[in-house]
Amino acid sequence: MALAKLETGTWVLVADGERALFLRNEGTAFEPRLEVVDRAQQENPPTHDQGTDRPGRLNDGSDHHRSAVQETDWHRIAKERFADEIADKVSALALKDAFKQIVLVAQPHVLGELRKKLHKEAEGRIKAEVPKTLTNHSLPEIEKVLMDG
Repeated sequence: MALAKLETGTWVLVADGERALFLRNEGTAFEPRLEVVDRAQQENPPTHDQGTDRPGRLNDGSDHHRSAVQETDWHRIAKERFADEIADKVSALALKDAFKQIVLVAQPHVLGELRKKLHKEAEGRIKAEVPKTLTNHSLPEIEKVLMDG
């Protein structure tokens, strides 16, 4: 990502399947200073902690043979729902004209989920996408990654 993409006032969404930070550049393109505008988080324990039942079984016919059914991945489903919620929030902010430009920083599969759900108004304001997981990084580390592009 080029330096010019992180102009003053540009928002940055840093997200994974469980956490999201909404940041705004209060600095310049050459010396960004990200500040937290909002944050979102969901509790999403591993699937084995969410589902207590054994995987189901299906009868394969009249010979009493039964096959196991794959267990539902509740953890993955929760991540997809969280990405949907974040996309709804970004879309609502775009429709309220809260930002002119936004940079999306997220895991590749989260970026894909976000893209599917974003309103056209929000899509038109995306200046760059960075397929990285930076939710556990400090603001100076995020700034450095964005500047190094």
